[in-house]
Amino acid sequence: MGRILLFTFIHYKSLLLSLVFAIALVTTRVVITGSLFYTFLIWNLFLAVVPYLLTQTVFWYSYGRINTFFRLTLFATWLVLLPNAPYIITDLIHLQSQYSFWKWLDLFIVFVFAFNGLLFGILSLNDVFGFLQYHFKEKWALFIIFCICILSGYGIYLGRFLRFNSWDILFRPQLLTQEILTSLMETRAWLMTFAFGLFFWMVFTMLRWVKEKNQVLY
Repeated sequence: MGRILLFTFIHYKSLLLSLVFAIALVTTRVVITGSLFYTFLIWNLFLAVVPYLLTQTVFWYSYGRINTFFRLTLFATWLVLLPNAPYIITDLIHLQSQYSFWKWLDLFIVFVFAFNGLLFGILSLNDVFGFLQYHFKEKWALFIIFCICILSGYGIYLGRFLRFNSWDILFRPQLLTQEILTSLMETRAWLMTFAFGLFFWMVFTMLRWVKEKNQVLY
């Protein structure tokens, strides 16, 4: 067990340190101000990490040995949870709260958490891109990733503006369906969907370009 933990730390060291840094910032704010207001970011960050944990678990387990039904179930679960990763960007809205009285510190804290959420989302998206390339041509894999990014943008809209959670698809499916159908007629829903979806896509393509460039150089 100790060897497994040591290997995990070494392999994911930078990511773990980034998470620890984010949590340390919030902890420091709690100690200094006595306010627990921004501790909700820790839960949001946990939700943002879960999609990456799912794709990495599949990666280490060996994707080819997973049966089709479980594979599709896992993909659906991942797709529902993925918007939680870039969603933290919208937590910048809390800077307007009366409990956010150290503006520059609070801005930096939310930025660090949003950066971590976006990073884990992109890494998870990159894992899925690799899985898609296993079955499809690259252009089709990229198209599917693009569609996933747009769906994630809509998921962010559902979470921030309609206040739904990922698990509402199980516990409030009827209300969720009604609100989705209604939102399709709203301009704001389309704007937020494509704004966040295209941003998510652009970050993915930029990091993919950096990765390919480094492979060429080295």
